[in-house]
Amino acid sequence: MNSRTTTAQASVNYSVIDGVAVALLDALPVNALSVYLRRELCDAMDRAAADPTVRAVVLGSTGKIFCAGADITEFGKPPVAPSLPEVLSRIEGSPKPVVAAINGAALGGGCELTLACHARVAGPKAGFGLPEVKLGLIPGAGGTQRLPRILPPADAFAMMLSGRSIKADEAAAKGLADEIANDPIAAARALALRLADAGSWPVTSARKIADGGAEAFAEAAADARRKHGGLLSTGALIRAVQAALTKPFQEGLAVEREEFLKLIPSDQAVALRHVFFAERIAGHIPGMTKEMSARAVESVAIIGAGTMGGGIAMTFANAGIPVRLIETSRELLDKGIGRIRDNYAVSVQRGSMSQDAMDAVLAQIDGAVGLEGVAAADLVIEAVFEDMDVKRQIFAEIGRFAKPGAILATNTSYLDVNEIAQASGRPADVLGLHFFSPANVMRLLEVVRADETAPDVLATAVALGRRIGKLPVVSGVCFGFIGNRMLAQRTRAAERLLLAGNSPTGIDAAITAFGFRMGQFAMLDLAGIDIGWRTRKAFGGFAPVGDRLAEMGRFGQKTGRGFYIYAEGQRKGTPDPEVAAIAASEARALGITPELLARDQLIERLFYPMVNEGVRILDEGIAYRPSDIDLVWINGYGWPNWTGGPMFWADQVGLDRIVASLTEQAERLNAPELVPAPLLVQLAAEGRNLASLTKGNQV
Repeated sequence: MNSRTTTAQASVNYSVIDGVAVALLDALPVNALSVYLRRELCDAMDRAAADPTVRAVVLGSTGKIFCAGADITEFGKPPVAPSLPEVLSRIEGSPKPVVAAINGAALGGGCELTLACHARVAGPKAGFGLPEVKLGLIPGAGGTQRLPRILPPADAFAMMLSGRSIKADEAAAKGLADEIANDPIAAARALALRLADAGSWPVTSARKIADGGAEAFAEAAADARRKHGGLLSTGALIRAVQAALTKPFQEGLAVEREEFLKLIPSDQAVALRHVFFAERIAGHIPGMTKEMSARAVESVAIIGAGTMGGGIAMTFANAGIPVRLIETSRELLDKGIGRIRDNYAVSVQRGSMSQDAMDAVLAQIDGAVGLEGVAAADLVIEAVFEDMDVKRQIFAEIGRFAKPGAILATNTSYLDVNEIAQASGRPADVLGLHFFSPANVMRLLEVVRADETAPDVLATAVALGRRIGKLPVVSGVCFGFIGNRMLAQRTRAAERLLLAGNSPTGIDAAITAFGFRMGQFAMLDLAGIDIGWRTRKAFGGFAPVGDRLAEMGRFGQKTGRGFYIYAEGQRKGTPDPEVAAIAASEARALGITPELLARDQLIERLFYPMVNEGVRILDEGIAYRPSDIDLVWINGYGWPNWTGGPMFWADQVGLDRIVASLTEQAERLNAPELVPAPLLVQLAAEGRNLASLTKGNQV
């Protein structure tokens, strides 16, 4: 017997095989638990319960993903029955054993669905995760109550707090999966019949918390408060798990649901949902169709085996793509490959990588001396220092040596990609691939489209970025692209505040209180003050205090002194009164009046100019969408994701307020760069927000 219950939105395939009802989620591609799918799951459970020939039930999926969780588009809307908790209660209370057959990812509500089943069989590609914290939420369908009854409470809490997914083998080792099988549906049917024959089966809600679990959880909760106490979801998760340890199951469910429902409309959750959808559309390039074929990239050549080139090589090797590192001498090449080997060795020492895995990725990397080594590569990435003459010479050479159809990319962080492309003699094949350091760790990849970049080259770069585990965001050509162009405005604003008598410590404290992990001046000391100094000497800019420090040889951490003083071997700096004296001297020379500001005023002065520059970037067509700018700053510069990014944050502040503040500052400080962008003024006058610019600008 086989049937298919179908609606326009969702479907469940239902069949009975040798006494087992098999209900397969078939709302592809991700089996989101919309109201339609929830109803059909209830119908399937009712059919199985009413059929005397059915002895057990298996819940599985027809797609590559078991279930990606709740339908996020329903958040914030009036609830429609049956709710997911009601569906899971129906499953757990089934008069016949229910076994989940997890063929792929079971995330969020999908993972909670498996927890409500009486047993779980995982396929080799199965994964379990409760990533709700990434949306500013906590599990809301029993996850906080059931998972601590399967795993030790501290482990369950850690899994939910991080939002980390675990693979099948780890799930089996922890007891979250009962079996691993190549054919999880067949194995789940066999297990379901064994449970039916036994006449009893484990019910998660009836399990008792493991002995000693409360003490370990208390320690984990205290640590979470110290590290993540600013997130509303942290406190909510602690209270929900605590309820699992101290209250009957139904009362714990009520606590969880109350916390979950309070979080949904919170500013943090709304911002994180914005980030979630921003990532989904970031790779969409206006005007491009899905039919456009990408170029094949099966091998990569990287010019420059320094820190950046080595990190890029590791990124491709980690993705299983062969890499050739190219240097000007055998000595430099050996040094670069040795650095890569040392980096992997640290991972092995820490236990995050096996020796076999290290050997496998190193086998993907070879080296060559001379640019002739690019000849066989499908993609060539230049990663040498920021000098236009050097880059033009290199691209003239690789334009000759690279095979026809190869993509040629520069990793420049601010130079003119159009000029570099012209030097190659084949500009249609050229674009920018701006990786962020360390390249093998940082998620952001700015994909810079030059004026003559071929559409298929751009499409290939975006697809390749995702293939190697990056978040690709497309930018047009301008000085600094999206991220560094906006950072230049924050640097200028921070210098202006220094000159007005505000301390580096106070300015950095305002930034970290906002949610950044590092303040402006601590970041400059870490990166090296000399980098910005040399850029300003070549291209202009405003940083009189930073320039004075660089001229004194105070480059930051690497010299022991910058905006802060660094004791030998220390990463954290201490205040230096000499910096205040230098700032005061420069201020007198410039005729700047002291102005000590409170923390919220510092944030306005630092971030409003960034927003203004972001609007200019949009108006010039450098970025496709405001949300693309948000992703650049969240993933490349540490902007706290729970505020949604600078452009989303600006909408929450109010564009009229930002226009008024910038106008006042521009006039009083005689700072023409602070004059509000015309588009910003227009949006504020029309009562529109930046999000309105996204409409009509998607594929």
